[in-house]
Amino acid sequence: MVSEYLKQNTAEFHDAAEKLFNSKKIFDRTFTLEDYKKIIGRNYLMLLHSEDQIFDSLSEKFSEKLQLEERKKLPLIEQDLKSLDMENRKVSGELCFSNENEALGAMYVIEGSTLGGNVIAKQLSKTEGFDDVTFNFFGCYRENTGFMWKNFKEVLDNEVHEKNYDEVLSGAKKLYTFLLNVH
Repeated sequence: MVSEYLKQNTAEFHDAAEKLFNSKKIFDRTFTLEDYKKIIGRNYLMLLHSEDQIFDSLSEKFSEKLQLEERKKLPLIEQDLKSLDMENRKVSGELCFSNENEALGAMYVIEGSTLGGNVIAKQLSKTEGFDDVTFNFFGCYRENTGFMWKNFKEVLDNEVHEKNYDEVLSGAKKLYTFLLNVH
């Protein structure tokens, strides 16, 4: 199953992102609004440079099975930017996916961020200083987070053939690398 393959082969990237974003501080309630702005800023740039490209790379089959219209997150994170008085930026064009499989791998990173983001939103909503934060991006699926993640993994596992696993992994690594290095 490609979802397990991705999980195993991107673990080091996931851990690096958690370290970069000081995720431990979320759970000991020492996470600050500045820490949160850092996460939102980088995730915004990731979405800005990838979401349209990913969606445009996917065939009609994936568009339907994944309910892509419900998975658009760029407008949500732009609402978060506005509420945090952060600036929108322009695409600098430094990220490119070669094919549909790479786009699916990149989408794995984004969908995974919303799974973890749901936990982040719940935790931070109980943290002092986050009373006015809206969590549009991290709370995008609300009570449907588990269902949306499960649906995504099922479609990936059913539609991606083993011979294409490396291409999917390549897309995931490209997006993780971008997220970890963008400013």
